[in-house]
Amino acid sequence: MNVELPLIVVVALIGYFGIRMLRPPTWLIVVLLLGGFLLADTFLAPAIESGTRTGVDVVNGTTK
Repeated sequence: MNVELPLIVVVALIGYFGIRMLRPPTWLIVVLLLGGFLLADTFLAPAIESGTRTGVDVVNGTTK
């Protein structure tokens, strides 16, 4: 059974539970900044989203 979640939901959950349970380390700050870029309406957002999707495809071993 496959479950599909948007990347921003995963980033938001990591951020929420990380802040509730831990003192925010550097990696968590980077994850939250990535989420901000994904939500932002800037000229960099499409490039970041494309790069993230490509990275996920490489990790999962899927191709388009």
